[in-house]
Amino acid sequence: MNESAERSPSRQQLWPALRVDEWTDTRDTLHMWTQVIGKIRLVQAPLVNHWWNVTLYVSPRGLTTSAMPYRQGIFEIEFDFIDHTLRIRSSGSGTRRISLEPKSVAEFHSQTMHALDDLGIDVDISATPNEVDPAIPFADDHEHASYDPEAAHVFWQQLVAADRLMHEFRSHYLGKVSPVHFFWGSFDLACTRFSGRTAPTHPGGAPNCGAWVMEEGYSHELSSCGFWPGGGEEGAFYAYAYPTPEGFADYPVGPQEAFYSQQYGQFLLPYEAVRTAADPDRTVLEFLHTTYAAAADLGNWDRGALETDPGRWADRQI
Repeated sequence: MNESAERSPSRQQLWPALRVDEWTDTRDTLHMWTQVIGKIRLVQAPLVNHWWNVTLYVSPRGLTTSAMPYRQGIFEIEFDFIDHTLRIRSSGSGTRRISLEPKSVAEFHSQTMHALDDLGIDVDISATPNEVDPAIPFADDHEHASYDPEAAHVFWQQLVAADRLMHEFRSHYLGKVSPVHFFWGSFDLACTRFSGRTAPTHPGGAPNCGAWVMEEGYSHELSSCGFWPGGGEEGAFYAYAYPTPEGFADYPVGPQEAFYSQQYGQFLLPYEAVRTAADPDRTVLEFLHTTYAAAADLGNWDRGALETDPGRWADRQI
């Protein structure tokens, strides 16, 4: 066996198994931790349409805010799910680290704010979570205090796989399309395509989240997809449209394991169906492309003007 083959990750590493009920406590604690960090990004980054300024991003070690402006410099916060450390790096005043281990949200919040203070970064956030019920203020949350490092690492590996394929899917679109990014409110990785038309005012409804937040997020007609550690025994890929065109739930999508969930109002593809498929990449991409087609065809999108071939310059060299 050659050296490159020895370094090639196994299927189990690329598509690891993780039952939701085996890490629910860790997932829910990590959800609250990401909200603490996400709210720091929210107040530091200027508004970008649909709240694209607030999200986290999959990194080679976990999830990162990317660089955020502060006065005349920048800083970044990253969840490192390899060394299990929260790393805060500043362009002007060094680095601080916080251990990722079993601890309450209250303790995590306090340690994070103290670390920022040590770096001379003054940040004032709304210290109550969104899109959950009940919404326990971070400083009072001693209920969520679990951290299984192996589960967190596996979840990050799942995000790496999903992120890679969602970037491939994103490259086929010429129209307005979001980054592939992680929303800490709903705790999912998402990518959204837009038709270019405005949408009806969203009615809201997310717990502990003002309707105006959803109005901004859903101000334009869209087709969204992503990966969520819920909706199935091992999580699920999902896809939905807003507004939902007539006949959307009955549109034929692939692969055969995909289905429309009346409970969630979207198409779901169980992660376990992907993990055990003969070709997981092809399985996910079929789901992403066919569910987009459901939204675009039934919504009368101008697909010829909005779509493109990412390999259009493949025969050229730069």
